[in-house]
Amino acid sequence: MSPALLHGFFEALAWVLAIAVGFHIRRRYPAATAFALSTPRFPLYLALLWLGAIAGAYALGTANLALGHAAGEGRSILGAILGGILVAEIYKQVLGIKGSTGFIFVLPLAVAIAVGRIGCFSAGLADYTYGTPTSLPWGVDFGDGIPRHPVQLYESLTMAVFAVGFFLWLRRRQASAAAYGFYVFAAVYGAQRFLWEFVKPYPTVLGPFNLFHLACLALVVYACLMLRRVATAHAFA
Repeated sequence: MSPALLHGFFEALAWVLAIAVGFHIRRRYPAATAFALSTPRFPLYLALLWLGAIAGAYALGTANLALGHAAGEGRSILGAILGGILVAEIYKQVLGIKGSTGFIFVLPLAVAIAVGRIGCFSAGLADYTYGTPTSLPWGVDFGDGIPRHPVQLYESLTMAVFAVGFFLWLRRRQASAAAYGFYVFAAVYGAQRFLWEFVKPYPTVLGPFNLFHLACLALVVYACLMLRRVATAHAFA
């Protein structure tokens, strides 16, 4: 199978698994998902999230390609997460919704990223998600004769471990997982992605940081602020 077909296969598999996991969470943990699903006009909310995620994915991915003087449109899961968050927070502010509505997306997102990054790895150099050259024994030659960090697999493994940990948390403490879960996901994803960016060949925009570094910092700051807000709200509940 060609790299392009492998990439497409794993991307499709990521979507299928994410949807399946989402339905399972909804059925298995109705109490934990009740708040998100009771959001007024939930189908409209989902549609707006989808549009925000698509816009964010293409905006950040394409901007990074442009900084590297590469032609074409890019996509970024980090951009998709940030775009979805921006739309969600605006929506909640307009309707006066308090609390996290993102819990139901945590496991689907973690699973989708873990699987989808395998597709990025399979795509090789064409996907522009490979790492910088390395002499480490697990360096991978993507076809140009240069062993590189398989950063796609670093991220895949990290999110797979997170998914298992979050599932165990959910089984033991549904209420806290529902209240804090999405913000913990955002913090973990942003932090681990920030680290992997140091071994990617992207152009820097501020000191040693590339565009994704700055986006990761924004995501982590957002997550920390929201975690603090939830903790404060629970302390006075």
